[in-house]
Amino acid sequence: MTLDALAPAYPWVKALHLIAVIAWMAGMLYLPRLFIYHFEIPRGGGTEHARFVTMERRLLKAIINPAMIATWLLGITLVLTPGVIDWSAGWWHTKLLCVLLMSGFHGYLSANRRKFAADERPKTQRHWRIANEVPTLLMIVIVIMVIVRPF
Repeated sequence: MTLDALAPAYPWVKALHLIAVIAWMAGMLYLPRLFIYHFEIPRGGGTEHARFVTMERRLLKAIINPAMIATWLLGITLVLTPGVIDWSAGWWHTKLLCVLLMSGFHGYLSANRRKFAADERPKTQRHWRIANEVPTLLMIVIVIMVIVRPF
């Protein structure tokens, strides 16, 4: 189902969607990096721990969460715009799966931010170094699906 009234707004919705995606990805790439640095602070790290807790909370609450919400809302708007998606093509299934995985990873980071705030050290530094690559890999697949549309 599409809504013909959305067609004139398509370029603006697409631009805003891309802006939201860029902001979401910037935060998703930075938060695991903050976890790596936060991990190095000993438990009970006082002001240094408090600074990381503040940075992680502000990044999530002020940038990552609103950007993800905007990405989803604008993406759904694009999907409802006539002619944007050929529903018989297969690429959008893979893109949707990767966006769902990215959203799940977002939730995973959010849960672990709370653990860091409680002065826990979930996982290992190696785990966070590997986790730092997850958004990049998902983003690569998403962009290829949208631009190349290989199937």
